Amino acid sequence: MPAEAPSKSSPGPRILIVDDDDGQRSLLHSFLSTQGFTTIPVASGEQALAVLRTEQISMMISDVRMPGISGLEALRRARKEHSTLPVLLVTAYADIREAVGAMRDGAVNYLSKPIDLDELLATVQQATGVKRAAPLKFNEDKQLPAFVVAESPLMQAVFRDASLIAASESRVLITGESGVGKEVLADVIHNWSPRAAGPLVKVNCAAIPETLLETELFGHEKGAFTGAIQQRIGRFEEANGGTIFLDEVSEMSPQLQAKLLRVTQDGRFQRVGSNRALQTDTRILAATNCNLEEEVQKGRFRSDLFYRLNVVEMNIPSLCERQEDILPLAMKFVSEFAQGKARFSSGVADCLRGYKWPGNVRELRNAMERAALLSRGELILPEHLPTRVRTMAQELPAGEAPDLERLEEVEQQAIMQALRKHSFNRTETAKALGISRRALLYKLQRLRELGCEVDPK
Repeated sequence: MPAEAPSKSSPGPRILIVDDDDGQRSLLHSFLSTQGFTTIPVASGEQALAVLRTEQISMMISDVRMPGISGLEALRRARKEHSTLPVLLVTAYADIREAVGAMRDGAVNYLSKPIDLDELLATVQQATGVKRAAPLKFNEDKQLPAFVVAESPLMQAVFRDASLIAASESRVLITGESGVGKEVLADVIHNWSPRAAGPLVKVNCAAIPETLLETELFGHEKGAFTGAIQQRIGRFEEANGGTIFLDEVSEMSPQLQAKLLRVTQDGRFQRVGSNRALQTDTRILAATNCNLEEEVQKGRFRSDLFYRLNVVEMNIPSLCERQEDILPLAMKFVSEFAQGKARFSSGVADCLRGYKWPGNVRELRNAMERAALLSRGELILPEHLPTRVRTMAQELPAGEAPDLERLEEVEQQAIMQALRKHSFNRTETAKALGISRRALLYKLQRLRELGCEVDPK
């Protein structure tokens, strides 16, 4: 495979990207181009060494495990002729020990998959001598659709990343509790992508019986099984040229996981009852509300499939973590159900802010539908809300809303204490706090903007 043409979008430092995975390579190429760097993406270590012999390169970013010349071997060979070339390794968890050892061979750093864009940008800026410590730039060509509410800094950060990731062909794993809006994020990524004119096909893997999920995804031939009276086109075939969204992907059986792995590798699959391989050009977005890393450790989810799906992870915070979104979302839902006629009494806002919303946005939407019906589309009072919502608000002193500033202060203190305890290691800090690493990074960005020292000196 020939080297891809370098990005022409910027005269900035020239970054050589080396990865045999199309999705990972596409992500790095697309993201770094938007941040002001010229990129030269190639698919192998052999191609990388050829480019280094003919091009002026500021930095090389390479995957560790690739067919042919590995990233580690490419690093060693590159260093013989380019002793000062900064090299950044990208590695899955299983390769971390090798990556650490590669630091002795001249790697400036390594990043574990899924790549965090903030860390990637900071590392590239430092290695290439870019002086500014600029935050990620939002893709200015993108505007949030009318159906999206993102008033909180956390959700603004989510959609900022989505604007940067959408342009690539990378696979995305969307994580978060049930009801936080994973499907909405998938809609936005597809709508912002070059595949927007193609289909967006959605499959809820938990809602389809295991015996039927394979034929749902890949289709079947006439006579493949009892009741198969005609050929059926599967969802991957239907999504050709577009995007497929696999919700609750953790519910797949091991046998089906193996077949999904093949599609992520080369886009090839077979209909049930057929020996003929078919090809699909489909971008995969997957979602789960469970910890897939733990599922891998317990042997319930394939590690190779996990890393194929998780080129980039996007975590959506729970609704109680983004208090600024509660009232705008509630007003949006009420306007929808009451056709813009209903309004809140003063006590309703206190009730909504004082409740924890364990069911997240889905629970809030249901509560607003109930309130719109009981109020007959007029003034919504606290008694129109579900009892559990009113009860939690009544536990506060009369007329007093929850002290959000105090809650935020307590959270900031907990984060800073955990950071120091774990020597500013993001992964260990996130585990100690019981949140995803991605959610922690969003919170650290907010603390950084407030002037807190969240980075190791």
